[in-house]
Amino acid sequence: MKKIILTTLNSRFTHTSIALRYLYANLQELQNSAKILEFSINDAIQTIAEKLLLQSPQIIGIGVYIWNVSEVYELIHLIKKISPNTKIILGGPEVSHEPFRVNLDNADFIIQGEGDLAFYELCKNILDDTAPKERILKMSMPSLKNLALPYRYYTDDDIKNRYIYVEASRGCPFECEFCLSSMDEKVRAFNLDELLAEFELLWQRGARNFKFIDRTFNLNIKTANILLDFFLAKEPSTKEDKPPYFAHFEVVPDHFPESLKAKIASFPHGALQLEIGIQTLNPVIANNISRPLKLDKIKENIAFLENETESHIHLDLIVGLPGETVQSFGKNLDELVALSSCEIQIGILKKLSGTYINRHDIEHGMVYSDIPPYDVLQTSQLSFFEIQTMKRFSRFWDLTYNSGNFKESVKLIWQDESVFENFYEFSLWIYTQTDSTWQISLQRLGELLFKYLCEIKNLSKKTVAQKMLDDMMKLKGRVVPAYLKEYAENLSLSNKHGTSGFNKRQQ
Repeated sequence: MKKIILTTLNSRFTHTSIALRYLYANLQELQNSAKILEFSINDAIQTIAEKLLLQSPQIIGIGVYIWNVSEVYELIHLIKKISPNTKIILGGPEVSHEPFRVNLDNADFIIQGEGDLAFYELCKNILDDTAPKERILKMSMPSLKNLALPYRYYTDDDIKNRYIYVEASRGCPFECEFCLSSMDEKVRAFNLDELLAEFELLWQRGARNFKFIDRTFNLNIKTANILLDFFLAKEPSTKEDKPPYFAHFEVVPDHFPESLKAKIASFPHGALQLEIGIQTLNPVIANNISRPLKLDKIKENIAFLENETESHIHLDLIVGLPGETVQSFGKNLDELVALSSCEIQIGILKKLSGTYINRHDIEHGMVYSDIPPYDVLQTSQLSFFEIQTMKRFSRFWDLTYNSGNFKESVKLIWQDESVFENFYEFSLWIYTQTDSTWQISLQRLGELLFKYLCEIKNLSKKTVAQKMLDDMMKLKGRVVPAYLKEYAENLSLSNKHGTSGFNKRQQ
């Protein structure tokens, strides 16, 4: 039995919570009385409550995020019905800024801000019967040098089966109005020597996937180079070997000095993933949301990453930004596809409590849902129906273009014409066939793509089939789908295994 339980509901089983491990690492003498129990939003809430209360805890600390706040509401309701004397402490980005749009009144305490040290103090006071009268506790940012690091509290099972989240810094220097990171006062860095020692211990325990959560990994080039050197020193003995690790970084698109470029170009295929938040390439829209946009540098650096490195690149675009039209968004997508063949994630604008995006509500007719994830519903430039269409566009884009299953054949949809306009027509058509964007099997999706290319775009069945076979049969173990069998009699493909670790789209 434990007095303190630290818990959250991750969005997937493969995810872990670095936040819970920070809290646990900094519990000092209370650590032996505490335990981490993680779940996912797909778990039954009553089962979660059962497993938490089996420990007969006096305190349950819950990490609250945009993806789990609705489930947390239900979980708190259950816990308080069954064990009303158990004290519930909430923390995390979803409760760090008001207004709260999900009713969390049944929680006993809410820590707003970085709770690494504050959680310990609050638990100590509760256990000593000296709990504060205030329910909402607003925390200033702790000095990072005072924090115990969390990495030793990843379990062997975590290391074997799940992402290992790490960070070298906190904060972001930019003021993008849709992002909670813009609320931070400054960027703060951890002691690099201590950090590398912890990473080495993780490595010795078998950790091979490191996902950095820093908002601006390449802001400090000296630090970025040292961290990249840590992984480059772990290179396989020959270029034919699979990379022994997978490292993910979020980078600033316009800040790639030559020293950093040289390091990135040294990584083998499948080892390095770089996430770049483009959001928009329209200077007027970027200015609306206080986002710096150095277009020439962005294009130059994307071209470098595309043509001179083996990195897997993930670019982000947002639908629904203040003032942006469908046509403007379409131009953004056309430009990015022309620049790179990488993954392009299309997201829908969300209105997070605490951000400054609300200043556009009247001028640009911004209307948002008050139900998580707080998506934009309509703007003065986009109707509700257009945004619904773009949500489906995003989903079908992810299933076909981003998935890697149709890497070359999907390009037949647009060929030398506008990517956006042609894929838009495809997304309208495929929705008429499925009436859904979910639970579409790879077999069904492939059949629909084949049908569209042959019957709607009037392309040669043989040409389409060859492209699709090249795409779909590149991984060992796959069987030729029935609708392509007549075109596969003399099939000669160079099958390969998937890439290592968790980066399944890097084929």
